[in-house]
Amino acid sequence: MADDPTAPCRVLIVDDSDDQRELLGKHFTKAGCVIELAESGEDGLAVVLDFAPDIIVLDLLLPGADGWMITTRMRALAPEAAIVISSVLDAHDYPVADAVLPKPFTGDQVRAIAERLRREHPVAD
Repeated sequence: MADDPTAPCRVLIVDDSDDQRELLGKHFTKAGCVIELAESGEDGLAVVLDFAPDIIVLDLLLPGADGWMITTRMRALAPEAAIVISSVLDAHDYPVADAVLPKPFTGDQVRAIAERLRREHPVAD
């Protein structure tokens, strides 16, 4: 991973709710990130290698393969990426992650996570 403070952070957002996906995308874009959106875990897995995200934001309640399974698969495919769980479930039910973003979330919370993870996980080339 490079340590280029000017490189935009790449964020893959996986959420089956159009509103939540778009809202997360808007907040991460405002935080200076480049985003890719996926509406299912399978769609996210299909783009993760080509997009090479620095951060992967996962909803847990996804159709088909659930968020717990997708978290495990994403860690295997993109081990350097930080995983952020965003869900309406209680945080103690979340799989192990680099950050949590319980719903409903605010723009300030999204920006704070983006900034913290960027410091902890420098952006890849």
